[in-house]
Amino acid sequence: MNDALRGSDGEAAARGAWREREERGSPFLIRFMAKLSLALGRAPVRPLLYLIAAYFFATSGAARRESRRYLARVLGREPGLLERYRHFLSFASTIHDRVFFVADRFEPFDIRVTGAGCVDDAPPGEGVFLMGGHLGSFEAARACGRDRTHRPVTMAMFAENARKIHAVLEAINPKAVEGIVALGHVDSMLRLGEALEAGSLVGVLADRAPEGEKSVSLPFLGAPALFPTGPMRLAAVLRRPVVFMAGLYLGGNRYEVRFEPLADFSSLPEGGRAGREALVREAIERYAQCLERNARHAPYNWFNFHDFWAPAPPR
Repeated sequence: MNDALRGSDGEAAARGAWREREERGSPFLIRFMAKLSLALGRAPVRPLLYLIAAYFFATSGAARRESRRYLARVLGREPGLLERYRHFLSFASTIHDRVFFVADRFEPFDIRVTGAGCVDDAPPGEGVFLMGGHLGSFEAARACGRDRTHRPVTMAMFAENARKIHAVLEAINPKAVEGIVALGHVDSMLRLGEALEAGSLVGVLADRAPEGEKSVSLPFLGAPALFPTGPMRLAAVLRRPVVFMAGLYLGGNRYEVRFEPLADFSSLPEGGRAGREALVREAIERYAQCLERNARHAPYNWFNFHDFWAPAPPR
């Protein structure tokens, strides 16, 4: 195996700490906000969102600290108090807007799509990996992908960290969660393979490495960060094209959904395992570069509220 892609179990454990954080938020409040929003519309409920974002900004010390560290990196200076609050408000806005995307209510939004040709031009019946990250709204990107191509869109994710919101979304539209494959189960990879064989678009959030997964260290916003190799390896093994996706929230009711080709493993050249490892490494590098470019374009869309650049513990 290529040493550059091997990583260590200690490094992976350091990156798996985000899975230990308990999901915040009252189930009653989440259900109340969802029902109120669908009944009254997006605009009348938005003032409540400002109060909710202010509450979590005031009470979430660890997330507030990591938000400040990230903003200092992406802005190149120390962020002000209003900028730090805006980061929390953007996160709250994308969570709130998921209610409307799941309910197939797009009328409140001004959505611009760029680079959709790399998804539109995919041969019918050929599954494609859509690799995003905790940047912006994956629900907005998922909804646009489904609407443009009329293909099923399957999301692979660790659902344990968002059980409360998923329960509410399932109550709004049971079909919305039919396309979610929970990772970490025995049949997870089998279900993803079946979805690809059926021609689905399979979305993966590829910026977090769970415990035990190998990672590669790459520069990101001026410092090394660890990126998991598993999603790109899976695309290579299954010989599928890979497209970057991001649903960037631009404030107000505006979104920009971006697609960009990353790699095409559908016709891997001969060259053995070493050649495949090199192609996987190049694809992960392009992914990290694309993620950084989009984070700089929409800096308040980064929703990894943990130390993404934490040094790995000693081996």
